[in-house]
Amino acid sequence: MKPTPLFLAIVLAVAPLASAAVKPVSPAAPERADVTFVHPENFTDVRDGYTGTEAGRDGILQNIRDYFLKQAGRFVPAGDHLTIIVTDIDLAGDFEPWHGPNWDDVRIVKDIYPPRIDLSFRLTDGSGKVVKEGTRQLRNLAFMQTMTFAFADDPLRYEKQLIDDWYHDEFPRARRQ
Repeated sequence: MKPTPLFLAIVLAVAPLASAAVKPVSPAAPERADVTFVHPENFTDVRDGYTGTEAGRDGILQNIRDYFLKQAGRFVPAGDHLTIIVTDIDLAGDFEPWHGPNWDDVRIVKDIYPPRIDLSFRLTDGSGKVVKEGTRQLRNLAFMQTMTFAFADDPLRYEKQLIDDWYHDEFPRARRQ
């Protein structure tokens, strides 16, 4: 499969950033995947409060990165490598400042605030041959009706469900237990 021009443009644009970015090694599947966030400071919503903090944003992104890597261990066959480039995230829910200052750090989750993750990916085999690639906009407008109990107490449960759905849809035959 020939690389798409869009994917190549994103990879070339991100390459200088990726070398400077800290990429923590995850014990779950370091050899099977890597995740890069492109200009996370411009993402639609990865805030930990109404005004948000950089540390809060970085913590949320680290949690999302770790989950992508963990799931790669289940879905990406040994010897293959998955490169994920995340270009935007909009967490489920939003902050509603009109409730007053005591509510500045309370994320209100309603069906009018669905989660979104935009990404590009490339799966290569052990020889570097591209097996699959593409750009996806992960969405679930019925996210409040399709929730599983696997993440009941997780503040990123809706985003993790999006990631799970993507892995299940994109790599069904590669699933590993």
